[in-house]
Amino acid sequence: MKLTHGLAAAVALTFSAMTAQAELTGTVTAVSDYDFRGISLSATDPALQGSIDYAHDSGFYAGAWASNIDYGDGVDGDMEIDLYTGIAGETEGGFAWDVGIVYYTYPGADDVSDYPEIYASLGYKWFEVKQWYSNDLSGTDLDGWYTEANATFELPANFGLGLHAGYNYGDAFEDTEYVDYSIGFTYSANHFDLGLKWVDNDLSDNDPLYTKDDPFNTEGRVILSVSTSFPWAAEE
Repeated sequence: MKLTHGLAAAVALTFSAMTAQAELTGTVTAVSDYDFRGISLSATDPALQGSIDYAHDSGFYAGAWASNIDYGDGVDGDMEIDLYTGIAGETEGGFAWDVGIVYYTYPGADDVSDYPEIYASLGYKWFEVKQWYSNDLSGTDLDGWYTEANATFELPANFGLGLHAGYNYGDAFEDTEYVDYSIGFTYSANHFDLGLKWVDNDLSDNDPLYTKDDPFNTEGRVILSVSTSFPWAAEE
């Protein structure tokens, strides 16, 4: 307990000392479905999501992200709050890197377990590779790995193109390893970003994770989104 209190005090002092060189932002997003690695966590219903992020010039950052969830009848969890921190930077050669940890929490839920996950990414221009690992994926006490590749392209007239592929594997996926992928377009208008993407995976009817029914829908589907970030920058 003393160690926990000491760590909290150290973090508070660090935040206070760094405030002058930091930026605090927030984002609000509405999506037609909360997709997590190819699986719906909102029973294919809409979700309202938001985040608060702290970023320092040194590359250190921390934040919190929240969303409503729906794991079906008999599961009492209805909210997910993720806490994360890490450090990011860029090499002289233009490679962007990022390492950190996220802790998934489900306040008030007895049937959904909290768990941690660490990550590291390396990107160059429009391409990024990111590795995730948890020693207790979804509270199963089993290792879970997730390797993803993302490509983002700026298109004319404020449009954008995003490509994604991810591989879920490890002890937690002993009989259910699978690949998820998506392709999507974004459009920026004033202070808002609109998104439309197709999400799918390679799960078949014979896979234990496969379901076309709510919740945890794994069928291919279109997801719409609209988001805005604060503070709003002044119009040029």
